Amino acid sequence: MISTSSAGGQMQMIGGTEYRPGVCNIGPAEIRRRRRAGHVGLAATLGLLALLLVVDAPPLTRLLIALPAAISASGYLQAALKFCAGFGQIGVFNFGETGEQTAVIDEAARAADRRRARQISLTSFAIGAAVALVAFLLPV
Repeated sequence: MISTSSAGGQMQMIGGTEYRPGVCNIGPAEIRRRRRAGHVGLAATLGLLALLLVVDAPPLTRLLIALPAAISASGYLQAALKFCAGFGQIGVFNFGETGEQTAVIDEAARAADRRRARQISLTSFAIGAAVALVAFLLPV
């Protein structure tokens, strides 16, 4: 079942799950993918940090963990918020199986999705930077 409402308040029902602009654009299968990405990013962050500490890498080199930390944060944020930043940027949503996407037609809804996507990206970047700063400051 698919239903839509007016501009700015677009709601599209897919099998009882509701797309809400800037609030919710992924269902259970996509949420699992984002959570898995968070786990992989966390494992990569911890593994890289451990490696850098074991080889006594200079503090500046430890800033490299910003990337996997940001990826981890992004995955966990998207899973928790039930919102895919990438989907928000390109104007689609998915409440079905992985790979199935539906276009967001309403321009106001697309704008709300892009705003939320930017928030997630900036927050993920900030978390990655904060983790890297902590790694940089760790005494060895």
